[in-house]
Amino acid sequence: MLSPPHLRCYRHRPDVAERDRMNKPTRSQARPLGALLHKTLSEAFARQGFASAEIVTRWPAIVGPEIAAHSEPEKIQWPRRHEGEAAEPGTLVLRVEGPTAIEIQHLARIILERVNQFFGWQAVATLRLRQAPLGRRAPRKLPAPDREAAARVAATLGEIADDNLRAALARLGAAVRTR
Repeated sequence: MLSPPHLRCYRHRPDVAERDRMNKPTRSQARPLGALLHKTLSEAFARQGFASAEIVTRWPAIVGPEIAAHSEPEKIQWPRRHEGEAAEPGTLVLRVEGPTAIEIQHLARIILERVNQFFGWQAVATLRLRQAPLGRRAPRKLPAPDREAAARVAATLGEIADDNLRAALARLGAAVRTR
């Protein structure tokens, strides 16, 4: 028995329709990397006890640049919650550099106040310090470009009226050639 003509059309087959939809050109707009990685990072931070990634990404804004320069949040440990009980505040585990651990310990009350103010409720009640090197890397210092190479590149540049622009382009060209 033949099926009605409108059902014989290949577009009504789910596998073909899906393939055709996938092959159609679409307009995609550039999106920030943070928007693309939000789900993945949120899951990773949730495993460490963080409700959101913002406590890690906005740490300098939460506690101030002086404290953030020597510490970074590692995780929040939440106490076990039994059914019917109210949520209890957790413990914020901070990774701190060895020599500044005592100073951070003295600032614990201030850090807890700022973190709780950020969350908008008393999320953390205690602070635990873990002395270890911080995870961020120092910015890499690039070697200065060779002056002779910059002069050779400057000789190949066309006529540029602005001397500062000419010198900057020559340094850029010398740096690109050395890499």
